[in-house]
Amino acid sequence: MQLPAYEDVCRAHERIAPWIHRTPVLTSATFDAMTGATLFFKCENFQKAGAFKSRGAVNAVFGLEDADAVRGVATHSSGNHGMGLARAAACRGIDCTVVMPETAPRAKVAAVRGYGGEVVFCTPTNTARQQTLDHVVAESGANVVPPYDDARVIAGQGTCAKELLEDIEGLDVVIAPIGGGGLIGGTALSCRALSPHTQVLAAEPANADDAYRSLAAGKRLIEDAPDTIADGLKASLGELNWGIVQHEVDEILRAEEAAIVEAMHLIWQRMKIIVEPSCAVPLATILHHPERFAGQRVGVILTGGNVDLDRLPWSY
Repeated sequence: MQLPAYEDVCRAHERIAPWIHRTPVLTSATFDAMTGATLFFKCENFQKAGAFKSRGAVNAVFGLEDADAVRGVATHSSGNHGMGLARAAACRGIDCTVVMPETAPRAKVAAVRGYGGEVVFCTPTNTARQQTLDHVVAESGANVVPPYDDARVIAGQGTCAKELLEDIEGLDVVIAPIGGGGLIGGTALSCRALSPHTQVLAAEPANADDAYRSLAAGKRLIEDAPDTIADGLKASLGELNWGIVQHEVDEILRAEEAAIVEAMHLIWQRMKIIVEPSCAVPLATILHHPERFAGQRVGVILTGGNVDLDRLPWSY
C-alpha cells in the first residue's frame, strides 16, 4: 500500500467530520511552570469512543465501497482501535470482529462489545494477534482494518494534528505517543504541510522502545511482547509508519514506567481530566527533559481516556 499524503488527510477530515468530535485544546499553568514551556493539550480523551483511534477507524469504514462494506470489518487491538472500529461499523450498520489479547483491560473489552463488536481473544503477543486475525478473516471474509499500518488509518489520525495546528498558531513542537505509529505518522504529514518549522517528536515507553531503537539502527525492529503499563503502545512500529517516521520524526524520547504513572496522576490531579497510561507518555518525557522544551510552544496530543477504574496504576 502506498504512503498517504497530506491531501489524504484533508479528504479524511471531510469524510469523518459528521462522526467525530473536533476536540478541545486545553492549557495548564501548573505544567507550564513545571516545564518552562507553554503546553497546549489536544484532548482526544474527549473523542468519540474515548480516543483518537476513532478518526482512522471512521475514515477506513466510511471509505469502503458498499459492495465491500457488507462483508463487515475485522481487526486486532488492545482496545482503543477496536472500540473505534466497532463504533464506526455500528454507525455504518455493518459487522465488526476485534481480536484482543487476553490481558486487554476489561473496560476496553466491555466497550468493544457495547458498540456491537464481537471479541475474539488471543495470547498477548503481536504474532498471536495477527495469526488469530488471519483465521477470523479466512472464515468471515471481513475487510481488514489494521490498527496502524494502513494508509486510510494514518490519514484519519493525521486529522488530529491538522485541527491542533489550525487552532493554535506558532507551535515549535508537536509531540505524540508512538506504538504502531499511525498517529505519529499522520501527525508528521500534517505538520510538514501546515507548519514545516514545527518539530515532530514521538514519546515511547522505555519498556516498549522498538521505534526508538529502529530510528537509532536505521531499520525497523520488531518486538513481539513488550511489558508496559501503556497498553496502547505495545504494538511494534508498522511498515508504512516506519516509512514516515524515519524521514519525518525529529526525535523519539522514552519514559520509564514510574514516570508514566506519575504523569498520568498529575494530569488527573491538575487538569481534572481522565487519561489512560499511554496518553501520559508525552508529558512524562517533557517532565523528564524540561531543558529540551523550555521557552517553546509545545502541542501535546492526549490520545485517550479509556481506563479501568477498578485498576488504577497508583492504587495497587
